[in-house]
Amino acid sequence: MSRTSKKSAATARKARIEEMRRTEKARERRNRILTVAVSTAIVVGLVGFGAYYINDANEKDEQRQAAAKKPVEGEKSWDAKKLTQNHVTKSVSYPMNPPVGGDHDQAWMTCDGSVYKEAIRNENAVHSLEHGAVWITYNDDASDADVKTLADKVGRTPYTLMSPVKDQAGALMLSAWGKQLTVEKASDPRVQQFLTKYVQGPQTPEPGAACTNGVDAA
Repeated sequence: MSRTSKKSAATARKARIEEMRRTEKARERRNRILTVAVSTAIVVGLVGFGAYYINDANEKDEQRQAAAKKPVEGEKSWDAKKLTQNHVTKSVSYPMNPPVGGDHDQAWMTCDGSVYKEAIRNENAVHSLEHGAVWITYNDDASDADVKTLADKVGRTPYTLMSPVKDQAGALMLSAWGKQLTVEKASDPRVQQFLTKYVQGPQTPEPGAACTNGVDAA
């Protein structure tokens, strides 16, 4: 190969190497831009989710505070100081039906959005109320549609439980510690107000106590 040919080959090889280097640098630059863009999108998404979660939590807290200040029309109240909290092993004769407080079994009824098809022991349910649960009960006068609507609502709401109480006075009743409301229809707006106000509400003797791992059957 002549000197001129060798020089041309070397020049061509150098040009190819330079082109490869430029291509590699361009690829690295695109990868960096893509990485930065993805990272930025993730951060923005996390920030947005965090802001949404905080705003949602704040909104729910504001709703609870507003509900706590507004009385529930037609609810009955009992003096919390007169509702004893002793653990007993025997049956308790309560002055109201369903009961809203008083001595109770040492085991609470599981109340993590729990729907019971059969009657449950008052003594276990009262312990659940002590933990801040709301107990929704119904008798044979309640329509199947209303029972289903309330069962669906309970199933989505921690610190609630639901069961039939055939000898109660009202078709649908909601009970919290020292509080009780009777309604005729599940669509009554006071149902949600009562839940918002009293699920882990200010009436709770033992706020934060568990509603899981209790008694699960009558």
